[in-house]
Amino acid sequence: MYLSLVHNPVYNKNFKEITTTVTNLDLHDIARASRTYNLNKYYIVNHLDSQQELVARMREYWASDFGAEYNPDRQEAFSILDVKSNVGEVIQDIEEEVGIEPVVVTTDARKYDNTISYQDLRDRIHNQDEPYLVLLGTGWGLTKEVMESADYILEPVYGRGEYNHLSVRSAASIILDRLVGEKWWD
Repeated sequence: MYLSLVHNPVYNKNFKEITTTVTNLDLHDIARASRTYNLNKYYIVNHLDSQQELVARMREYWASDFGAEYNPDRQEAFSILDVKSNVGEVIQDIEEEVGIEPVVVTTDARKYDNTISYQDLRDRIHNQDEPYLVLLGTGWGLTKEVMESADYILEPVYGRGEYNHLSVRSAASIILDRLVGEKWWD
């Protein structure tokens, strides 16, 4: 399974298409969660050279500088981190690695016609020999075009109340646990 944090194309709160900036916490926390759940790779999608260079500098620091010696666990988490300019490059990279295109699953806080439940997607991941790519949007979510291009849209993460505005880091951890985590409920 593969995970991608998409910074473009996404919406701002006025539903204007934008590119969001990379944050240090998103890199660290989602890389750690991705490595914990044994994902093949965690991709950052951002087309801006300055943002790609920022990711490369942070990855290099944790891979070979003082950071690697100081925190080997962080080095391991960052070993599965990669950066691409667009989702198409991510799909191509996965296809080159495994020989077939991944099943693309997007996430959103809203339901759609092709929404798939966590249980159904978990069963598919565990029982079918296909690569899966889960796309997480930053800002106010993935654009309509990205959503419509997906094979499935994962049902929203709901809490107990009406408030529903998780950080992408929190959502990533919850989604990974539901899809590939230990089956604790049996």
